[in-house]
Amino acid sequence: MNRKEEIIYATLELASVNGIKGVTMAQIADKVGIKAPSLYNHFRSKEELIREMYVFLREKAQKNNLEGPLDYTKMFEKKSLEEILLSSVSSYIGMISNKNMLQFLKTLYSERSTDPMAAGIMVEETERMLAQSRDLFYALAVHEKINKTNADMAAMTYALTIHSIIDYRMDKITAGELKEFGDENSPVPGKITDFIKWFSNMIGGNNYE
Repeated sequence: MNRKEEIIYATLELASVNGIKGVTMAQIADKVGIKAPSLYNHFRSKEELIREMYVFLREKAQKNNLEGPLDYTKMFEKKSLEEILLSSVSSYIGMISNKNMLQFLKTLYSERSTDPMAAGIMVEETERMLAQSRDLFYALAVHEKINKTNADMAAMTYALTIHSIIDYRMDKITAGELKEFGDENSPVPGKITDFIKWFSNMIGGNNYE
């Protein structure tokens, strides 16, 4: 682990207790065991540190969750639309359920209504999800799993519905009503599974297998 990673993990630990707003650069430096001015050799500001922490934790969680580059042909082979969407959302949930990523997201969720930086990162995550969903649905159209004329609207409807259910689950975790993101017998919440089944039928998945 290099020094920048030490700083990121120390910041995450402090933020999980005090919130992002409640963490100072001096506290971070003390946690790492360096002098405060030395911290600025790695990050020019607290905002830069938090944003780099988001990118680092997301990439690490995504790398741990994926076996290799995304191959749509292999992903779609002999699978129904419902199976493809469930596989896709399972991968995303696996990424955000990573221990460190989940802790970071919990902190962001609790502060996004009052902290522009937290809100900005959540907007970026939503935009990433929308873009990835759009790419997925374009590929589904190319492979004739869905009607091409429905790809853009289907992608937006799918992504924003999944996003709203994830928001709901994250709020329950933050409120202490849930300990884990998934259900007892599945990492994917039942509400998402039910939506995917309904949605696949609505956009003609059974006709495009």
